[in-house]
Amino acid sequence: MKLLESGKLWPYGVAIAITCVFGFCVATVVVTSKADTQISDDYMTNYQDADVNANDLISARIAFDKKYKLKYLTKHIEENGCDIKYELTDLNGEAVPGAEMILAISRPETEMYNKKIKGAVFEDGKYIFKDIKFPKTGVWNLLLKVDIKGNNRFFPIKADTRPGHDNNLTEAKTY
Repeated sequence: MKLLESGKLWPYGVAIAITCVFGFCVATVVVTSKADTQISDDYMTNYQDADVNANDLISARIAFDKKYKLKYLTKHIEENGCDIKYELTDLNGEAVPGAEMILAISRPETEMYNKKIKGAVFEDGKYIFKDIKFPKTGVWNLLLKVDIKGNNRFFPIKADTRPGHDNNLTEAKTY
């Protein structure tokens, strides 16, 4: 009781409060370091590089869109294999051959199934990635990188392998 009356209790309270705050900070770092987090792979690079080069990526997209139109044509993807088709045209609607395309497929929640596919075939004015298999049913991210005559663009699509889910989707939002 004398400790309360003498006014010497508050330094102990401050010391305990500082110790608790420090302990909670350490606990937060320990718990979050064990969390199952995935590194972002937008633009087929880590998010730090995408952040540093954001202006260049946006400028490249604007320059590409001034010359070409890119369209996702596949209506439905299937787990057991399907063709994924894209159409690349100039602004007059003429098919543009000779583009280099890389398709990256991934799941939103894990990197376990990430795959990059090269070698799209150009047939009938369309670029086709033949017989692409998806190892799991559900939602998939399809990220296409197109490079034509020094112009490049990334084209993200969300697609779904579940029966009854048509993929007449527009381009996924990227920020």
